[in-house]
Amino acid sequence: MDRQLTSLDWSLIQAFLAVAESGSLSAAARAIGVSQPTIGRQIRLMEDALGVQLFLRQPRGFALSETGAALMGPARAMRDAAGAMALTAAGHSQGISGVVRVTASVAVSHYLLPPILAEIRNRHPEIELELVSSDTSENLLFREADIALRMYRPKQLNVVTQHLGDIPLGVYGAKTYLEKAGVPKGIPDLFDHALVGYDRSELIICGMRERGLEADRHAFTTRCDNHAVYWEMVRAGCGLGFGQVPIGDYDPLVERVLPELPVPPLPIWLTAHEAMRQTPRLRRVWDMLAEGLKPHLA
Repeated sequence: MDRQLTSLDWSLIQAFLAVAESGSLSAAARAIGVSQPTIGRQIRLMEDALGVQLFLRQPRGFALSETGAALMGPARAMRDAAGAMALTAAGHSQGISGVVRVTASVAVSHYLLPPILAEIRNRHPEIELELVSSDTSENLLFREADIALRMYRPKQLNVVTQHLGDIPLGVYGAKTYLEKAGVPKGIPDLFDHALVGYDRSELIICGMRERGLEADRHAFTTRCDNHAVYWEMVRAGCGLGFGQVPIGDYDPLVERVLPELPVPPLPIWLTAHEAMRQTPRLRRVWDMLAEGLKPHLA
């Protein structure tokens, strides 16, 4: 085999995957934390080393050549192997000091986690914490996060999970809104009010239809998919909306209405890769997250 192929630098393969999956040098550079000229130089070096053209340069970005497409499978396999090596090495670390990266939904990150993370830092100042506030699923294999708080039971292989409990949900309105529009007396009154809903997500609409309440996006006169902004719109008086009971019941600006409306709760699952779960600092953060969230769960 050509020596150039066997000694191909991993950083070149990483750059190749980043450009292939993002479609541009600028997006790839942001994804792996290097400059755009560096990415471009790495692609040229890999093409020179292999003696092939990996991409077709187009006005709006980069498209894989036929050869580049054929190399995607082996390149991804190398990335998987590198991720597994990093996890195995990190999983054997016995020190409690170091970084723990936690990911959770925007709403949980915004309203519930800050005091819990502050308590972890107070009791373990040697642990550095990183919080990824996102409603997308971070990949535990590639160390995009060490611990994930999910609103569903993860099905990814090689992870350990713990169901902490459920966060109850309710319908809330700002007190200023209710003073003007009145408090709904029963579920049939719901559609007589302005409602705050999601924009592209149909989660609320599907949930209402499952409970016999016909609704479409136009039933919601204000819409937003960012859960933290959504809640702020409810607090500001845009209309009635759904909120987590541990947040809403302690918010002086809102009042819960229609407690008889059956709103399914949000399950909370703690998740980590099995190779990392027993490292001392992850185990400590895991336990303190479970302890800190317990008062908020049903």
